[in-house]
Amino acid sequence: MNVSLAKDLSVYQLVMGVQAPPKPLSLSPATLLSLVRAQIDLLIEQQIAATLWVKLPPDKIWQSELARYQSSVGASSLIYTCQIEESRKGEAGEDKGEERLNISSSPSSPSANYVPVHLPPDSQMRRENFLMVLSPQFCSLILAHRPLKKRKNQTLGKINTNKNQPLLIITTVEGRVIQQVLNSIQQAIAPESSSILPASFICPTVPQGALMNQLLAKQLLRQDEINRQIITVRTNKLEQQNQELHNKEQLKDEYLKNVCQELRIPLTHMKTALSLLNSPNLKPPQRQRYLQMLNTQCDQQNSLITGFLELVQLEQNLEGTTLELVRLSDIVPGVVSTYQPVAQEKGIMLAYTVPTELPSVWCVSGKLRQIVINLLHNSLKFTPNGGQVWVRARSQGDYVQLEFRDTGIGIAENEIPKIFDRFYRVRTTATEDYGGAGLGLTIIQQLLLRCGGSISVKSKLSEGSTFTVQLATVSNIPRAIATENEL
Repeated sequence: MNVSLAKDLSVYQLVMGVQAPPKPLSLSPATLLSLVRAQIDLLIEQQIAATLWVKLPPDKIWQSELARYQSSVGASSLIYTCQIEESRKGEAGEDKGEERLNISSSPSSPSANYVPVHLPPDSQMRRENFLMVLSPQFCSLILAHRPLKKRKNQTLGKINTNKNQPLLIITTVEGRVIQQVLNSIQQAIAPESSSILPASFICPTVPQGALMNQLLAKQLLRQDEINRQIITVRTNKLEQQNQELHNKEQLKDEYLKNVCQELRIPLTHMKTALSLLNSPNLKPPQRQRYLQMLNTQCDQQNSLITGFLELVQLEQNLEGTTLELVRLSDIVPGVVSTYQPVAQEKGIMLAYTVPTELPSVWCVSGKLRQIVINLLHNSLKFTPNGGQVWVRARSQGDYVQLEFRDTGIGIAENEIPKIFDRFYRVRTTATEDYGGAGLGLTIIQQLLLRCGGSISVKSKLSEGSTFTVQLATVSNIPRAIATENEL
């Protein structure tokens, strides 16, 4: 078969151009699917061999309906399938796709009963989907038009469409409407092309009442089926959201429980020290020791409260924080020089290597210094007298790697996965109390996640630890910035 149309057409405009056109309804794509399925159900049940003109989405859920009809009715049916294709250039450079709409059989079609209709990229049917049934017993048209919805895009200056917006749907069995659409298609056929239907074919004015009753019943059944599917999906989504909220509440309760427990510990020590200070036989050295205990525990509780408030503020404002490009060579040397007196007091060798040619890195504004301070402070705190601490930086692809290595007490293998948890402090058999709120590493991890970085640790007991920070360079835009640009 070799059929071609000499001009482009819009089925929607043809329908709306008839006298007293059917009224379009704003409905969902799910409703369109239920109408198509009900129509196919009727054709199969009544074994109506019809010529179909269709333009449906390429998704399998739609195309399976055509396959279902064709496999049931067989060779007596003929299906014209309209598809948008890219413009094709001829040998002389002319645009074959733009000039007219071509219809021809294709060896790749699933059956000889399928006739592909190739539409040019700018076809008026681009925003339309339809199913037109043509047979002496029954004619119908289901038509969906997607209105052009403008959305300002300041970055690209383009007009975008929302695929989930409602469709203007027309469904009719009126012979006068369908006949006009069919006549317009026939009139647009090029003279050398064959007719798509016998010249004597006329759409029945109104289908038989029995067919209409059956069609209505099938539409109700199909719509009910899709409604139940939609309800199931929404119910599952709500259940998932409720479970996520429940999990968040449990995490929040556990978090508050841990906060209370951590705050109670220094209070217990302070209460003990106060009760001992009331002893009438207390000697001056003992009094001094208990006063020192009070002072230490006050500092510990202050550290807990400060860290807790900082973490809460960080989590509340993390999405709103801005990122900046900074150079490690502008931050690390100053922090190291600040901690040199502490290192010298403990007899620790403290050194750093940060090449000035390293590229700038992304970090939460004003927070890179805090990250370096916290990690360097930890390295010095957990390294005994006479130990060594190194700070080194080097390029690693699209990242800069900042390494803090020490010869300290190390971390047990089973504790390494826990050290970034809130309030977790490394347990040691040593008599020395290292203090701390157990929040520093948690805060560092949150800051690095925000700027597209990461932190990892390798450690062995009594041999030391190595904390490695990965920071994205200027050539590697973090996801946080990419998301902001998209918005």
